[in-house]
Amino acid sequence: MKQLNPDSALAAMHDGNVVRHRPIMAGYNSTFLVELVCKGEAPCLGVYKPSRGETPLWDFPANTLYIREHLAWVVSAALGWNLVPPTIIRDGPYGVGSVQLFVYAEQGRHYFNLVDEHKDDMVRMAVLDVLINNADRKSGHVLKDGTGGIWGIDHGLSFSAQNKLRTVMWDIEDEPITEAVKDDLLSASENKALKVSLVRYLAPNEVDAFYKRCTRLTSSTTLPLRAFADAWRPYPWPTI
Repeated sequence: MKQLNPDSALAAMHDGNVVRHRPIMAGYNSTFLVELVCKGEAPCLGVYKPSRGETPLWDFPANTLYIREHLAWVVSAALGWNLVPPTIIRDGPYGVGSVQLFVYAEQGRHYFNLVDEHKDDMVRMAVLDVLINNADRKSGHVLKDGTGGIWGIDHGLSFSAQNKLRTVMWDIEDEPITEAVKDDLLSASENKALKVSLVRYLAPNEVDAFYKRCTRLTSSTTLPLRAFADAWRPYPWPTI
């Protein structure tokens, strides 16, 4: 099965039947590799994370991580950046959850050995992480596919109203935020459909914090990672 174009995969992701699924033995939450088949569309693989399989956390509302996975894609799309694989909310074998398009990634490639050759993509990903307040940007959460595309995955720990940024991207914190990136941020801040999605799924203080981070980014010359970092633990664990 080959990597599908993200746009052409959406029909199968939304409407396809799950014909196979198997657990992915990684992380603290239940995760499954699913094969989706939709009549008239090419089959595709997805990563399914059911709400009922989420481990309870003290600092995120219960059974909301799958929603945050979805919203990370919504924000990336609103920015016009293909940095998060299409991620939808739908029913699966174990109830409602997120389904993200599976990325056929190059083995052994991750942030630490990709940053030098993909600096612009990494800066945009760091901007995205500040914007969504990503508390879990491990090196292994950055993938490169066979066409050279760069993707970020695992965004369930995002959108908190409190500063929780945990990232391995500290080596690029002095990189400038270009005017083109700021234009994309301004466009996203004025995107009415994006705001509807955020208001639908997040608490009011989480929505307010999102737009405050957006304003801070558009007025920054370099990546303001320290301004939004977790004061106690600014790195994820493990780092890869």
